[in-house]
Amino acid sequence: MKQRLLIMFFALVFCIRPVQAELRIDISGAVSDPLPLAFPEMTAVSPAMEDVGEDIREVVIADLERSGLFRIINENSYIQEFKSINEAPSFNDWKAINAHALIQTAISENGPTGLKVEMRLWDVFAENQMKGQSFTTTRDNWRRIAHVIADAVYERLTGEKGYFDTRIVYVSESGPATRRIKRLAIMDQDGENHKFLTSGSSMVLTPRFSPNMQKITYLSYSGTIPKVYILDIETGRQTLVGNFPGMTFAPVFSPDSSKLLLSYASDGKTNIYEMDLKTYKVKRITSPTSIDTSPSYSPDGKQIVFNSDRGGNQQLYVMNADGSDIHRISFGSGRYATPVWSPRGDYIAFTKMANGQFYIGVMYPDGTGERLLASGYLVEAPVWAPNGRVLMYFRQDKGTSRRNAPVKLYTIDLTGYNERMVVTPADASDPAWSPLLP
Repeated sequence: MKQRLLIMFFALVFCIRPVQAELRIDISGAVSDPLPLAFPEMTAVSPAMEDVGEDIREVVIADLERSGLFRIINENSYIQEFKSINEAPSFNDWKAINAHALIQTAISENGPTGLKVEMRLWDVFAENQMKGQSFTTTRDNWRRIAHVIADAVYERLTGEKGYFDTRIVYVSESGPATRRIKRLAIMDQDGENHKFLTSGSSMVLTPRFSPNMQKITYLSYSGTIPKVYILDIETGRQTLVGNFPGMTFAPVFSPDSSKLLLSYASDGKTNIYEMDLKTYKVKRITSPTSIDTSPSYSPDGKQIVFNSDRGGNQQLYVMNADGSDIHRISFGSGRYATPVWSPRGDYIAFTKMANGQFYIGVMYPDGTGERLLASGYLVEAPVWAPNGRVLMYFRQDKGTSRRNAPVKLYTIDLTGYNERMVVTPADASDPAWSPLLP
């Protein structure tokens, strides 16, 4: 279970100059050079806190640089050395090394097992404080403080929510191709704090996070019958939703987590169904004339995107949540699958197959503005970070044979220029991205 943080906001009493144009990064999709930031060592009240402070600082730096939006200036070029969090920056010293923003931090003990971290974010050229926060928690929770600080910096400088204080659930794969072991695993978004959630005795597929809770739904094969479960990550409590012969993809939650969308085959046709999680009643949404699958709600719950072969080959369609007003939105060459609506509502991500290649792409909900962000021998199953600005998916490159080529998780932002592998202990597929931790 993730431990709680006590977060406090504070303002400086230093006199500051009139505010100039606000420092802000535009992350609407344009490619730009990373913003240069200065991040000196944490000032520590006691030597015992110095190592913890440096650990926190390194994680913050890794988070920010991995986003592709920030570049931390080498500390060997720093002129000013802070002795206290209450020491005002010498802005000319930071301007001299072209630091656009400055992160000033301090760490101290908070009781026998606790710690306190203070953070101030400065706009160097405007010479004013942009943000101030204080965090208290237990010492073994230091890594989470780092992610929260990174989120605070990201949000203040971009105007968008961060995504670093989150977790990833995925399917860990091991063993030979003929006896593949697939079990659920969970980790922080940077690959740390890794642990397994299932034993591997039953095959699991396609976990999906609740948009507003730390719960997942997933598909498990116990024998030959697919079963759908809901697992509460915080408590470990697992609930059987039901047995669904003919199901190949796990359900997805509605935005308020009160319903599930399911797709499974009956009488030779795969259709989309909605289940009320209070009554467990299921109603069919699409008509039994085609193969309709991979549904995903819009953030307001009023529409559903899905893929269907009703037009002759696999394409993307959008309908109202009650199944009315079905219309096609994908018109490019090739086949489209696994659509996922962005948490912001502005894009739909998808997998595309064309000319012997797989692609991860995005388009607007009306089907316009299609952009392909990643391609490869096999790239599949995009999922969104909770801020709707980064995607995760799995990739398998072409090896001597598809059976022995490794399968790995990757992230990419909406520019398509910042693709990074997420390190996992074994092969990894079918990721699901949590909302921000409470």
